Amino acid sequence: MQTLTRDFKIAPSILAADFARLGEEVDAVLEAGADMIHFDVMDNHYVPNLSFGPMVCEALRKYGVTAPIDVHLMVEPVDALIEQFVQAGASYITFHPEASRHVDRSLRLIKEGGCKAGLVLNPGSSLDLVRPVLDELDMLLLMSVNPGFGGQTFIPYTLDKLAQARELIDRSGKPIRLEVDGGVNLDTIGSTVLAGADTFVAGSAIFGAPDYRQAVADLRAKIQAAHEQASQ
Repeated sequence: MQTLTRDFKIAPSILAADFARLGEEVDAVLEAGADMIHFDVMDNHYVPNLSFGPMVCEALRKYGVTAPIDVHLMVEPVDALIEQFVQAGASYITFHPEASRHVDRSLRLIKEGGCKAGLVLNPGSSLDLVRPVLDELDMLLLMSVNPGFGGQTFIPYTLDKLAQARELIDRSGKPIRLEVDGGVNLDTIGSTVLAGADTFVAGSAIFGAPDYRQAVADLRAKIQAAHEQASQ
């Protein structure tokens, strides 16, 4: 069995939050024990939905949010929004390699702006897309649903790709976070831990719960149980 020494992070997605009181919602999930805040940025072009842009990130920073903000760009093209989210206060910026004409250039643009850089793979996208630039990554995000909408059901074959990605990252020796996004809840999070994920995006599993603190605690308990199982 694999020995887990990874630092697990929970990243609630504000896509599932109450936008009428977004600042309070973000404060509440951070006080409940979340580690970072996840932004699902959609452009109604790369994906069939429209969400929010850098002004929301900037507004949360001005509101006083100091936790890491993890920005997932589901947009095409990516470079202009990379620059805007850098200025808005993002911590991580990830994008889909299919959405950039020059993946290495886009990654460097993120890093030159002082943010951590990553790539996102759709369920049907191959890990081969990240191999040439693996050394440039701080994060690899695997989608476990098709991007564009919250509240979808976890796609089981993502687990095999997570395991392959974990092996690829471990062989590289780089401190690359392996994030999973889509259908992550109490029923699925343990299997993603066993497959190798260390960062978990959860939207409705947290923001849809009546008690955020209990929801985060329950997810951490599932993570811990899977951690112990994998370490035996």
